Amino acid sequence: MLFLNYRAKLGLLELLHKIVVLCSMKILLIAATGAEIALSIKHITTVAEEVKPLIFARNGHEIQFAVTGVGAAATIYNLTKILANNKYDLVIQAGIGGSFDRSIAPGEVVFVSTDRFADAGTEDGDEFIDIFELGLTDADEHPYSGKVLANPSDSKILNINLPRVSGLTVNTVTGSDATTEKLQKLFNCQVESMEGAALHYVCLQEGVPFAQIRAISNYVEKRNRASWQIETALTNLSEKLVAYLNMLLKQ
Repeated sequence: MLFLNYRAKLGLLELLHKIVVLCSMKILLIAATGAEIALSIKHITTVAEEVKPLIFARNGHEIQFAVTGVGAAATIYNLTKILANNKYDLVIQAGIGGSFDRSIAPGEVVFVSTDRFADAGTEDGDEFIDIFELGLTDADEHPYSGKVLANPSDSKILNINLPRVSGLTVNTVTGSDATTEKLQKLFNCQVESMEGAALHYVCLQEGVPFAQIRAISNYVEKRNRASWQIETALTNLSEKLVAYLNMLLKQ
């Protein structure tokens, strides 16, 4: 198995669709819940050999699936633990989430290029002051860049043909008009999840190429479960993941 440094990995991913790759790739695909990757696992079992539980091999490449738990804390702990014992050429986080942006309809699948933690800071009366304005860390201190956790490899480099969006990671899923308005005013992000920024933080710190892929299940608004489209989101997410994994495995 050939493991490349960070810049070399990005170059490899950029060239995947142009050249025959002579080295193997080791890919980790994670999700907060099993439901978010169940359909992808079902497909992979038909095109690749399961060499170990949830680890599949084909054409010299290896894909490992893992459920890292709901929320940022669980994701940071479990992903860091996995990366401490294994080296990967790419980490993919797959999941569903909500959309602040009304132009991104439920069911659409997106590539989250930047993410940030929504509640890292303090309240001063009705005002929120983030950790950067508090002077606790610099807005451009690694792994941050302009206060956000930006993926240095964009969707084109990763050969992911999906709309690029900005993400916001929360501990409590937004379910009121007041909170929706507040978060939009503070951060002006397009989509919301409970784990995205955790992926970005860990992978940036560890120097591992990564991709956050999400399907929109609902708009971020006053809680209205009748309007959620979770099944559609999961189906569309799986279709995009399967297509992407097939492309990688064929190299």
